[in-house]
Amino acid sequence: MDPRFIDDLARRLSAAAPPGLIAMRRDLEQNFKAVLQSGLSRLDLVSRQEFDVQAGVLRRTREKLDALEARLAALEASARAPVSARPGGQDDSTPASGPGS
Repeated sequence: MDPRFIDDLARRLSAAAPPGLIAMRRDLEQNFKAVLQSGLSRLDLVSRQEFDVQAGVLRRTREKLDALEARLAALEASARAPVSARPGGQDDSTPASGPGS
């Protein structure tokens, strides 16, 4: 969190104090600042840059997931296709004849 933002917010809060409290304005500003910093430090906040990086990671992960789902759907479709429609026309369930047979 930008310290200038907290300073500015504390200043605005102390400026909103009634005129009779002007003498205590600096003290109020310091107290507001301390309370704001304490409250905000307990929150699990990230910077805008960190957020943007994680949003990019999430976007790329979704793109990969979409591609994998499409690939899986194609593989499942080809597994359900009749033997004659498969490339090579071979039945996967029949063992290939070879030297070990």
